[in-house]
Amino acid sequence: MAELTKYQQSIVKNYYENLDTALLQRLGEQVTDLYLAEGKKRAKLWETIEKSLVKLGVPKTRVSHVVKSDDARQLATLLQELLAKD
Repeated sequence: MAELTKYQQSIVKNYYENLDTALLQRLGEQVTDLYLAEGKKRAKLWETIEKSLVKLGVPKTRVSHVVKSDDARQLATLLQELLAKD
């Protein structure tokens, strides 16, 4: 694998520094999508939401509770809590 240039290193560094912000923004968009989704699309959306929540450091018990509830309102409440921390 080739060495990264200083410019590339700064891009990678900035990406990981802002990862939480990007995940929270995407999660907000997914809450909206979840209200409208049905069937397979809804199930797929919950999978990606679950992965995002784990990356954000939400306890696995809380993640599984929200995902199993299949309730967009609970997810929105959790998102508000995460935004308040940030």
